Amino acid sequence: MKSHGFDFDLFVVGAGSGGVRASRVAARCGARVVVAEELRLGGTCVNLGCVPKKLFVYASHFGDEFADAAGFGWTVGAPQFSWPDLVANKDREIARLNKVYRGLLEGAGVSILDGRARLVDRNTVELGGRQITTDKILIATGSRPHLPSLPGIEYAITSNEAFHLQKLPARVLVVGGGYIAVEFAGIFAGLGCQVSQLYRGSLFLRGFDRDLRIELAESMRQRGIDLRFDSDVAQIEKAGGGYLVSLKSGERIETDLVMYAAGRTPNTAGLGLAAVGVEQDQDGAIVVDEFSQTSVPNIWAVGDVTNRMNLTPVAIAEGQAFAETVFNENPQKPQYDNVPTAVFSQPSLATVGLTEEAARQQHSAIDIYKAHFRPMKYTLAGRNERTLMKLVVERGSGKVLGAHMLGPDSAEIIQGIAIAIRAGVRKVDFDRTIGIHPTAAEEFVTMRTPQQ
Repeated sequence: MKSHGFDFDLFVVGAGSGGVRASRVAARCGARVVVAEELRLGGTCVNLGCVPKKLFVYASHFGDEFADAAGFGWTVGAPQFSWPDLVANKDREIARLNKVYRGLLEGAGVSILDGRARLVDRNTVELGGRQITTDKILIATGSRPHLPSLPGIEYAITSNEAFHLQKLPARVLVVGGGYIAVEFAGIFAGLGCQVSQLYRGSLFLRGFDRDLRIELAESMRQRGIDLRFDSDVAQIEKAGGGYLVSLKSGERIETDLVMYAAGRTPNTAGLGLAAVGVEQDQDGAIVVDEFSQTSVPNIWAVGDVTNRMNLTPVAIAEGQAFAETVFNENPQKPQYDNVPTAVFSQPSLATVGLTEEAARQQHSAIDIYKAHFRPMKYTLAGRNERTLMKLVVERGSGKVLGAHMLGPDSAEIIQGIAIAIRAGVRKVDFDRTIGIHPTAAEEFVTMRTPQQ
């Protein structure tokens, strides 16, 4: 197992979700492992992504909860919100998680180096003026928000800066149509900001089921979010205490904050990859095979830096598969089919398997089952928001190809259904399952008539 003549058996560049999992598993297999991180342990997810964003999503829900309480007999005084308190409490939790990650690595026997690593050659990594030799290298440096080139782009922020704003702006313009843009539009709106969201396409969340995308757009507009599709920014100008954003259509929007969430770029710059011979694509992502191996035989890459399926649990699965393959003589390939995912929009949506559009392209005959209803909670709260559930079924075999939901707790519900779909569940299995009443989730087992 041990590679004599080298300082380490494995040098991991990046201590995000994928790098940490790979490091721990490789160390448990007996490898001498070192991981280098230039920022904070846990990577994007823990520090500038999933975790703080979900905490902000929770915070943004309380306005609705206070309003809905009246329908259930509660009298609540005028609520007050403190942005500085939220940010401080979030920072305290992130610091706790950083310590947890350090403990996990140290407990597994992994050495930790703080600083930016650069490959000198295929077996040498430089960090802080020190050169370290290693038998194998894993690149797990993740990605960063992308900002386009346009006049005044220096006035815009990304999701990175959104977590550390000194104060909550009254007006926010979010540019982008992916899940990060949609989630932050909901966060800012829920915290009382006047929000506009621009997207250059005709409908946001490309790749998700179209019915859910349409329903979510309607719900967001009902919440007062100004959605503008087929719109793009021409320039951003400073104007008084805020900004004047000119669109390509000639329209202008005054705002206090411009946030771009228009894609992410793999963190490969300055790593020395080209000099070592690691192949990259036109976007800078590292090209890997099905075992996450690069064009250099002793160098691998996992996570967002490979731009395959950029989700934290997928990066973890890739890191696990890498370590099992390379250090445990147990070859594993990450699986990218039927990966469940969620958008913590307001309302949230979650999905697993094929969308209706994809299923129609891949199968000769499918059936669509839908349930569209007002959640029970909202009948007394007086809220008009509706839930949409959808099953995509192959007609001949009855196999469930996809499940999709827009509505409260969608991620929690779809996670369980994802297990069933991974196991090859058929529609008849849903039909034979007794529902839990009264719940929204029971609708998935009571849909009987396919859509005509």
